[in-house]
Amino acid sequence: MNKLDSIFDSYVNNNLFRDKTVLQANYTPETIPHRTEQIEVVAGILAPALRGERVSNLFIFGKTGSGKTLSVQHVGIKITDKIKKLGQEHLKFIYLNCKMKKIADTEYRIIAELINALGGKVPATGLPTGVVYSRFIEMIDNKRQIVIIILDEIDQAVKKISDNFIYTLTRINSELKKAQISIVGISNSLTFMDNLDPRVRSSLGEEELVFPPYNALQLQDILRERADNAFKEGVLEEGAIAKCAAYAAREHGDARRALDLLRVAGELAERE
Repeated sequence: MNKLDSIFDSYVNNNLFRDKTVLQANYTPETIPHRTEQIEVVAGILAPALRGERVSNLFIFGKTGSGKTLSVQHVGIKITDKIKKLGQEHLKFIYLNCKMKKIADTEYRIIAELINALGGKVPATGLPTGVVYSRFIEMIDNKRQIVIIILDEIDQAVKKISDNFIYTLTRINSELKKAQISIVGISNSLTFMDNLDPRVRSSLGEEELVFPPYNALQLQDILRERADNAFKEGVLEEGAIAKCAAYAAREHGDARRALDLLRVAGELAERE
């Protein structure tokens, strides 16, 4: 048997992980430790949508890995569940990551992506931007509904194309007869608002919320909760969690970084 076979066999036979996806950035946990206060604030701002009322535009900022996206998506899932239980259909959430290359490099593409999320279709290029906006308005104004658009990493889109698209989106409500839209902007840049056109700033920042970085003890709680599901019993030493949390806290309290460190530590242990 050659060396590669023995490496592959050892991986097949000695798996330390129960479910590695639990440690990945795109995993959505049931509970989000140390973010109860922020989640309740977001829920309070978005809750009037349950009554069919337009909610204030919300702007959230904080460093990478401080739980912003997770918390907003968590509230979105819970509100959507509530709407279904009430047997209503007047609320829609659209999530857009502005860091995705083919989505947020032009104003046209952002609106085209919103249309796609609503189940419509426009070509990737070729139409005047005004026509694409009209198509978008047509699609959402066909019934009474509240559409909440989450623009994650909104600073990336502004860097590429300008803040004009935000202003246009916030002004669309004046053209709508049945529907209303609200925007939740999420940014890793704490100074993002300072560089916006004052008109955009006042229309986007109706409500603002800051997510502080996690400290080492909070990161330990997050890792411990995930590790229970990620690793098989008895394979993880207590010191591993404390070490990963300490490194990530030193770097600016980034929970994603802490999860990456723990996952890679597990992978290195498997290799050995």
